[in-house]
Amino acid sequence: MPRLILLRHGQSQWNLENRFTGWTDVPLSADGREEARQAGLRMKDAGLAPDFYFTSFLRRAIHTLQIAAEAMERDWVPVIKDWHLNERHYGALQGLNKTDTANKFGTEQVHEWRRSFSERPPLLDTSDERFPGNDLRYASLSATELPRGESLSDTIDRVRCCWEERIIPALRHYDEVLIAAHGNSLRALIMMLRHLSADEITKVELPTGQPLLIELDQRLEVTGQRYI
Repeated sequence: MPRLILLRHGQSQWNLENRFTGWTDVPLSADGREEARQAGLRMKDAGLAPDFYFTSFLRRAIHTLQIAAEAMERDWVPVIKDWHLNERHYGALQGLNKTDTANKFGTEQVHEWRRSFSERPPLLDTSDERFPGNDLRYASLSATELPRGESLSDTIDRVRCCWEERIIPALRHYDEVLIAAHGNSLRALIMMLRHLSADEITKVELPTGQPLLIELDQRLEVTGQRYI
């Protein structure tokens, strides 16, 4: 039966600084790199041997995968990088300190921006340097695909494309698939796998650098899960 491993990237520099990150391409912190290494060692000790990888276009996820794969001695395994697995785009909040933002707009409003299912953060203008249309890695995306800010619902719709078109076929072919991505893109996958409601998924939180092993049956229904 197929097994899926979900790995949220290790602590990033902006996690450490308590800033909204989204699609901003910040590196791992020193602690984050160690989290990734320890994740790989724990997976190796648990006898896991993923034979296909997915990750996003963002270096904190890419580097987490590279470090963990090296620790497992499986850095030769093929990988697909897909922008659909990027973190939720936090719009005009990206780069702002979360505490300062709460002081400015109110704790309740910031909580809604962060945790509601359908509310979007303040949107970026397309002339803003943070708009992904100004980034070469997204040059092939259409105007409708380039986000100015996303709700969790928007993120789930985006991730569903990768799930249906790439991840499901991989799970049909490989015994173990590992996805190194982000808190919200991985929550999107969990919502689809476990058939969670909008209310249920807003309560799900994944820790950084902790591999989540999900066991599946032939229909890709969840039969069990545990952190490694």
